[in-house]
Amino acid sequence: MTASDPLARYRELPRSADGKVNLDDDAWRSFLSPSEYRILREGGTEPAGTGPLTDHDAPGAYHCAGCGEHLYSSDHKFHSGCGWPAFDDEVPNAVTRLVDHSFGMRRTEIRCATCDGHLGHVFEGERLTAKNVRHCVNSASIIFVPAG
Repeated sequence: MTASDPLARYRELPRSADGKVNLDDDAWRSFLSPSEYRILREGGTEPAGTGPLTDHDAPGAYHCAGCGEHLYSSDHKFHSGCGWPAFDDEVPNAVTRLVDHSFGMRRTEIRCATCDGHLGHVFEGERLTAKNVRHCVNSASIIFVPAG
């Protein structure tokens, strides 16, 4: 990844006819860092307040760290105080939602629609923004691309 083109490494990923990225486990392990692999491929979570993008607020776009897909805009990022990057909207069709019954609770997991990488969870009804939605995303599952 270079400063001039942070998405260059993703352009070389093999894609199916419909644009999906589906690597085998060994290829994912080679492509991702250990923390990216643990979160994106194994559904892990980074400790609250430790991710470098939690309080990040520069203008730009947030892309999947697994495949480079554009997931979120800085226009939708807000400081929720939850300890992870928070967004109140996603790029249309970029994120899928699944019911998650782990840890004895019912939550909505969010995954990248292109590579099926785990991003985090989405919560509704907290009244933190006008849209009343919070995508709670792991910093390790996204990369930031500055505007311009």
